[in-house]
Order: sequence, then C-alpha cells, then structure tokens
Amino acid sequence: MARVEAEFFGGLGEQWATVWEGGGVALGPLHLAEGEPFPAEGSPISRALRRLGGVAGAGEDEFAALGLGRYRATEDWLD
Repeated sequence: MARVEAEFFGGLGEQWATVWEGGGVALGPLHLAEGEPFPAEGSPISRALRRLGGVAGAGEDEFAALGLGRYRATEDWLD
C-alpha cells in the first residue's frame, strides 16, 4: 500500500510518498521540497509507484505510465 501526495501550483510544489509492505514501512517517508531537484532515482511518487510494480516507458514516468493523470483532482475519483 502506498500513500502519495503532491501539492503544486503554477509549476512549483512538493511531493510526499510512503510505501507499506507486510505491516511495516518499506519505503520512505520520502519528501521533495519546493524548488528541490528530483534525485537521480526519481521523484517520491515515481519511486513509490515503482516499488508497487509500476513500470515507465521511454519518455514518461510511472505516474503517466499508469494513467494516474486522470485522477489529479480528488473530485475525479468520484466518477
């Protein structure tokens, strides 16, 4: 199970992610502060999704590869 969060406005923002496995924390908590560059291993959200089995293709990250862009706003989950 993973909890991921992103808060962005005008292209600037932050990310958080934690992954649990077998009742314990398996990854994180990870945090990327506003203005901080993505580390070589990827953003917190990409790393969490990768830990859950997400695979990105060429030119995309795990978020895009899994089609999660359609759920960017909480209201989108209700449909």
